[in-house]
Amino acid sequence: MDLLFKSLFDVFNTYIKNEADVKNIEKAYFYARDKHQGQMRRSGEPYITHPVAVAIILAHLGSGPNTLIAALLHDVVEDTDATFMDITKLFSADVSTVIDGVTKLSKLEFTVEPSQADNHQKMLIAMAKDIRVILIKIADRLHNMRTLDSMPNDRQIRIATETLEIYAPIAHKLGLFLIKAELEDRALKYVEPNKYYEISRLIQAKKEERENSINEVIEDINELLKDNSIKSFEIKGRVKNIYSIYKKMYLNGRAFEDIYDLLAIRIIVDKVEACYQSLGLIHANFTPIPRRFKDYIAVPKPNLYQSLHTTVLSHQGTLFEVQIRTKEMDEVAEMGVAAHWAYKEGKNYSKEKEQFEIAQKLKWYGELLKMSEDALDDDADSQDFVESFKDDILNANVYVFTPKGEVIELPKGATPIDFAYRIHSDVGNKMVGATVNNKIVPIDSELKTGDVVSVRTSKASIGPSESWLKITKSSHARNKIRTFLNRKNAEKLTQQGKDILEKELNAAKTDEYPTDEFTRKHFSKQKIKNLDELFLEIGKNNISAKTVVTKLIGAEISKDQFLQRQMERVSKNIRSTSETGIIVEGLTSPQIKLANCCNPIPGDEISGYVSKQGGIIVHSLHCPNLANLSDKRIIEVSWAIEINRKFPSILKIIGNSKPDFLFDVVKTVNASNVSVAEMNSQTNQSLETTIKLKVLIEDKNQLEKLIANIQKISDVYSVERDTQ
Repeated sequence: MDLLFKSLFDVFNTYIKNEADVKNIEKAYFYARDKHQGQMRRSGEPYITHPVAVAIILAHLGSGPNTLIAALLHDVVEDTDATFMDITKLFSADVSTVIDGVTKLSKLEFTVEPSQADNHQKMLIAMAKDIRVILIKIADRLHNMRTLDSMPNDRQIRIATETLEIYAPIAHKLGLFLIKAELEDRALKYVEPNKYYEISRLIQAKKEERENSINEVIEDINELLKDNSIKSFEIKGRVKNIYSIYKKMYLNGRAFEDIYDLLAIRIIVDKVEACYQSLGLIHANFTPIPRRFKDYIAVPKPNLYQSLHTTVLSHQGTLFEVQIRTKEMDEVAEMGVAAHWAYKEGKNYSKEKEQFEIAQKLKWYGELLKMSEDALDDDADSQDFVESFKDDILNANVYVFTPKGEVIELPKGATPIDFAYRIHSDVGNKMVGATVNNKIVPIDSELKTGDVVSVRTSKASIGPSESWLKITKSSHARNKIRTFLNRKNAEKLTQQGKDILEKELNAAKTDEYPTDEFTRKHFSKQKIKNLDELFLEIGKNNISAKTVVTKLIGAEISKDQFLQRQMERVSKNIRSTSETGIIVEGLTSPQIKLANCCNPIPGDEISGYVSKQGGIIVHSLHCPNLANLSDKRIIEVSWAIEINRKFPSILKIIGNSKPDFLFDVVKTVNASNVSVAEMNSQTNQSLETTIKLKVLIEDKNQLEKLIANIQKISDVYSVERDTQ
């Protein structure tokens, strides 16, 4: 047997005995060895030593055959001519899928900053989709850290920092405490070499003295437990890992001598009851330190860690942390998640059941994934669980990069618009386009985890439209868009209100103009504090411009002038009784018809034409047909002040022939409180749809508002008034 393979075989053969599985693992080894033939690591070793080392780490965790095969082959697709199809044919689709996950994660380059570390961890987990991918990646990182000396100094620091910020915390969350501790210690040696070696020297300085203290305490506890009929137990002693001491000294500001749990005694018993019995004996025979007791058995840590912790003063005057737990708890403390899913031959093995068992047992993973509380056992249920596990949980968020490498977390289905507003509201408001992975994409494209997103902005941008509200997935972006639209709409309505008021002032033939003081005096009850707010309320039709003018000039005119204006107003009201809303001076009940060629509406400038039949046809002043009529028959006409009817007007709308285009137009018209009289549409070869829309309108102002609303529809190219 090949010696390198034997080093792996000796580990996994303690729990994998099935001949077919052993042959497949051996087949994967020789396939990887042949594919990596001639490739060397920076350390000078043949490349095959790396995947074998990764597989050995996983075998110590009790990983199944497919996981070990994937570990042996995890670099062949990226570094050799092997393909995923080759892997699927030679081994299985399951192995190929796991390798694909590892390959994708290997292509990520993180810019490690403390503020981004948590998002990077989430991103790594979200992209993995299969916990075996994460485990292979952690084992891969552990072996790389063991051989980091061969790398250049700058890469050593980058890889070590990435390990501290991303991989060690994930190992901790999975409960892989031994791996986590080794990753931390090895990384610290490169990130903070002076402090690493200083702590190492402090530990070594009194190594013999500490070992003697540990041995004496172990002997005392051993006698104590035996004398009190606790028969099955094991006692271990250790010194805390260097990184945990570093955190307490340099992050928490404690002196080396003040670290109470520098020395730790672990008592492993066979039952939970024996844990509490042992604790009572320890407290009765040693001096416990106040506020240092923690019960992680009754309340386990999120990663399932369970143990009793207490700190006591030994008979020799040395402080010790004592940890008491069962054998099963100790396995979890050492191996974390792997203690719950270690491969067992004879069990009906499947990747679905494996994933289910991991997620079911590990509370942290359960919290992260918000997994179902129902325990499912049969194959079909396990499959359903894994699908929901992937779709509803792992894919619940997406993690994308900015061009500078910063990670942005967004909800599932998020678009470049959501991304832009997450960067800054000004970026979103000025957005005109986006690129994803260096390719120009529509702004409604769905982003995927790992995408690199860039937003194109323009100072000339008119800002977001209401259609963006349908595209965005994040409440943050929708709130910013609504704020912009409300502000933009308020500016437009304020200008409209100002124009309406000034028109009314001109009609009243007054030089008076309202001020902020006037506004507060007369409209404070309506909570209007200044002139701009008054314009806005006029624009919203909440306050009549006539009311403002009356209040403004009512006190300035004489009684005779006031009565004269009242008489004029009554006279005009009398003359506005025509059903058409048209006034003809000198005629009480003229026969009037609005011209079909131009469909004039209140607000348009108009002229009347006396037909040969004696009736009067009213045209828009700009109607082309009016220019061809005899000047002798043209008479002056005007709109009545108050008109109680609606007028037909035709709009020509051109836009994109999307399925919902017509629906969006009609919905917008209805939302504008305008009735549709007739409608037809046609689509040409260029996939442009032309809609002819006859609407019933009150006046020109209402029609202009309707046109503005239709123009906001993203698929609309143009809107204009039209004739029959």
